Amino acid sequence: MFTVLGLSRFQFAMTTIFHFFYVPMTIGLALAVAIMETIYVVTKKDVYKKMTMFWSKIFLLSFAVGVVTGIIQEFQFGMNWSNYSRFMGDIFGAPLAIEALVAFFLESTFIGVWMFTWNRFKPAVHAVFIWLTFLGSSMSAIWILAANSFMQHPVGFEINQATGHVRLRNFGDVVSNPQLWIEFPHVFFAAVCTGAFVVMGCSAFSLLRMHMGNKDQAVAAVEADSEKQAKVNLFTKSIRLAALIGLIGSICVITYGDLQGKFIVTDQPMKLAATEAIYEDTGDPAPWNAVALINEKDHKIEGSVEIPGAMSQLAYGKKTGAVKGMNTVNKELHEKYDAKFGKDMNYYVPVTTLFWVFRLMVGIGFAFALISALVLWFTRKKKNTLFTSRWKLWIMGIFTFAPFAATTSGWLVTELGRYPWLVYGYQTIADGVSPTSTVPNLLFTCIVYFLLFLVLGGVMVFYTRRTLHQGPFYKPDDGNGPQPAKVHGAPARVALA
Repeated sequence: MFTVLGLSRFQFAMTTIFHFFYVPMTIGLALAVAIMETIYVVTKKDVYKKMTMFWSKIFLLSFAVGVVTGIIQEFQFGMNWSNYSRFMGDIFGAPLAIEALVAFFLESTFIGVWMFTWNRFKPAVHAVFIWLTFLGSSMSAIWILAANSFMQHPVGFEINQATGHVRLRNFGDVVSNPQLWIEFPHVFFAAVCTGAFVVMGCSAFSLLRMHMGNKDQAVAAVEADSEKQAKVNLFTKSIRLAALIGLIGSICVITYGDLQGKFIVTDQPMKLAATEAIYEDTGDPAPWNAVALINEKDHKIEGSVEIPGAMSQLAYGKKTGAVKGMNTVNKELHEKYDAKFGKDMNYYVPVTTLFWVFRLMVGIGFAFALISALVLWFTRKKKNTLFTSRWKLWIMGIFTFAPFAATTSGWLVTELGRYPWLVYGYQTIADGVSPTSTVPNLLFTCIVYFLLFLVLGGVMVFYTRRTLHQGPFYKPDDGNGPQPAKVHGAPARVALA
């Protein structure tokens, strides 16, 4: 662990995971806020404007923290991975430059215009600004993933014989990389789910704060207070909209996750075999290991719970088909790469980690679809039972954090499953490390970054919690003492039981 390679990997993982908390959250919240403002433009209902302005506060917090962590992320390539940057610069530089000069500029420009022009443009024009912000965020993801997809599935390049580095030959091939157009939709819809469940979970926690005493006391307290009625109405509408977005997003993320799994059957067979704990070649049809006891030292499975034939369906979309095991894939990789990288290479990936984080990711994805569908049912007009059921609100509140576990698990599967490659088949992780990095320097920067991320995370949690406690009708103190919240118009009647 306390080697240049180990610490460089740890620092990059820590930086990326923390940054990746906020990227999907920003994209997902941008979409949710844009939809809310569009509904306001169409319906002219003030509650949707209040929803837009309220949830935009958390969106802006996420954007700000994401920008700071993204800057730290970019430093990693020059600080700890300079050999990788030299080897990959011709390919990696183009998408990153486009991301900064086009996507990020679009996003950062219009987020500023949108923030400060609520009363300067017509509602429809103002709504366009948040959609352009969302477009910029999504475009950023495309260009970042274009670079990552090349690392997973290199295309459109040649090796410069003078330097040994990759040289861009066809930018169109990089942009049309099949890995990109399976990976990007999967990541995008994961971001959609993240934004939806953050809105849903935070709304649930806000309703729980108003749920004092037993069911009857809670209902009576709300019915006696117009502001509380307005809050319940706003958060219920937020939950229902988020559930609809979450249901669509979860179905799409499952669909593209399945396509990605089928793609790596031939493209990265070691990754596929590891996520399913398959050491030996399967029979035909192939069974699926639902649960497995993995012996990584001896490269075998000690015991498992199998579902006959299910792996063939998952890998090929049909009832027949055998799957290569890791032991076979390892032999094939040695035969292919020993002449270039030597016989001492270890092509086995961290199987136990991949096996379980893959199941966590998939389980959360299916849970998203189930919870979203149930929330839509429980908030139906004829019988809205959500506010009076504390256990339902608690489940939704807890699932605020589930998207972050799912996206982190997905990132671990994607990156650890590529081991030992930085650029698949062309550069190993060990070959990409900076030659000037030292253990003391890396230890120091790891500690500094960890403390910085701790502070940034604490700021995010603190201000998000404060925003939720203040509520959507909070009026700041203007120097004349705290101002009472004003609820314009009669609050909509909310079905509380």
